[in-house]
Amino acid sequence: MDKAPQVKLHSTAHYFLEGLNDIGIEYLFSNFGTDHAPLIEEMARWKKEGRKYPKVLNCPHENTAMHMAAGFAMATGRGQAVMVHVDAGTANSAMAMHNARRGRLPLVLMAGKAPYTVRGELPGSRDNYVHFIQEPFDQSGIVRPYAKWEWTLPSGVMTKETLRRAHTVAHSDPKGPVYLMLPRETLTQTWDEAAMRPFPGERYGAVSAGAADAAAVAQVVDKLLSAKHPVMITSYAGRNLEAPALIDEIARLAGIRVFEAGPLYLNISRASPCFAGMMPAIAEADVGLLVDVDVPWIPKHTKENPQTWWAHIDVDVVKECFPIWGFASNARVQGDSVLILRQLLEALKAKATPAFREAAAKRVETIRGEGIGRRANLANQAADKGKRGAINPHYLCAEISKAIGDDAIVVNEGIRNGPVVNNQIMRTAPGSAIGFAGGGLGSSSGTALGIKLAKPHATVVQMVGDGGFYFGNPSSAYAVSKQYKLPIFTVLFDNSGWSAVKEATLRVYPEGDAKATNEFNALLAPDVEFTKICEAAGGYGERVDDPEAVPAAIQRCLKEVRGGRSALMHVRIPVL
Repeated sequence: MDKAPQVKLHSTAHYFLEGLNDIGIEYLFSNFGTDHAPLIEEMARWKKEGRKYPKVLNCPHENTAMHMAAGFAMATGRGQAVMVHVDAGTANSAMAMHNARRGRLPLVLMAGKAPYTVRGELPGSRDNYVHFIQEPFDQSGIVRPYAKWEWTLPSGVMTKETLRRAHTVAHSDPKGPVYLMLPRETLTQTWDEAAMRPFPGERYGAVSAGAADAAAVAQVVDKLLSAKHPVMITSYAGRNLEAPALIDEIARLAGIRVFEAGPLYLNISRASPCFAGMMPAIAEADVGLLVDVDVPWIPKHTKENPQTWWAHIDVDVVKECFPIWGFASNARVQGDSVLILRQLLEALKAKATPAFREAAAKRVETIRGEGIGRRANLANQAADKGKRGAINPHYLCAEISKAIGDDAIVVNEGIRNGPVVNNQIMRTAPGSAIGFAGGGLGSSSGTALGIKLAKPHATVVQMVGDGGFYFGNPSSAYAVSKQYKLPIFTVLFDNSGWSAVKEATLRVYPEGDAKATNEFNALLAPDVEFTKICEAAGGYGERVDDPEAVPAAIQRCLKEVRGGRSALMHVRIPVL
């Protein structure tokens, strides 16, 4: 007589945790709500049984959770998961979703949905006031403009396939964030183990960009071989740590000026003789390479040469997420920039004649001389320390550069002072500089924490203005820093306002009434003691008004960070 089939029932929440393990999620950055009761119960059961699931980091604000996931992805390339509460948590996550999409960062944002049953028809039915008011008609619409993919889990039997699909889309080039909604009744469903199929990465995994067609590479090489004034402009090639050295080698071989335009990563050692700064000068260029860059220059303010032959090498050449883009190129080569640059280097070496090498070497010496002059000018700008209550940002950043060492990672959300940070804090090591891809201020606190989580032995330095600091939910960030032992060094430029607002108004109306009356609606509360926010979470805070006190204050803050607690140095710079 046949035995009855053995049925092993588990909840969707159980298979959800298994699915997170299957796709390799290491961290779940979370801000839980009433919609997550089935998951919380299952996590408790797994913990009691000694089963492993992704480490949960509870974040008091979704902005911290999202940007920690973004920072971790920037440091490692491995996207993680974020769990937030229904429409409210999704709304708090939207700005970070924008930043992640613009930065092409893989992450899986997941939110519960308010229960849909009203009278207890199913386990997980509505049992709270908020369950009636937290259900919009289109919850995913809050983040749809920024999501590569979005869906609602329709049934527990689809859990593992859905998670694999989300992970695959997020990690396929060009990478980006995805959004998944989880109804509470669905999480409470029970299913037999036999109904759950595996979806391994080797059969359902992400697709990576590849190398270029040899003919396309040959076309670019031929143009470089005849170029007299070649340039390269890049922003995020350095997300691959092999890129900076490769770009430097190509630039030295072919005598190319390399500009970093709004750098999101370090793309070339800024000590390289071919590094030409952050402001692309292209009026003399006869051949140009755009390499992994979204906005190579501002057309309104940049003199262009209509005869320049441009090649665009990028993981995302078309910029399909930009309704209007506007930069022309003669050759568009989509793929993995490191693979394509390797092809380019090999072909250049094969075709380089002695005459070409000699001409390129002369260009390199010319560029080197320009760099010496540029750095001398920067040193002159930093020599002026400013005065009490108005410390010169150039001087401040130069002193930080001296103190932090080559291996520190600088997260730059200086905005108005962002170019000062890039120019004055010398970075040479791959991965040692992180920029700001999106337009959503408040990214750097969480990003710095995520990088510190990924690289616990690194010194992570956050450079941020007072405006961006407010947006970054600092009380949440420092609470997470304390709870999970992730010390960061924050340098806060305090000019008591939003310089970007004032400067934008002056650019549009240079002699307008706003200038005449000095009314820009850009001033914020003066004399806020920002250090208290860090101190409230057990960190170290120091306000610096006197430029003579800057070097010692930096050393005290670094000592605290290396000793295990976050430090905030609040620096008064000239008032807006």
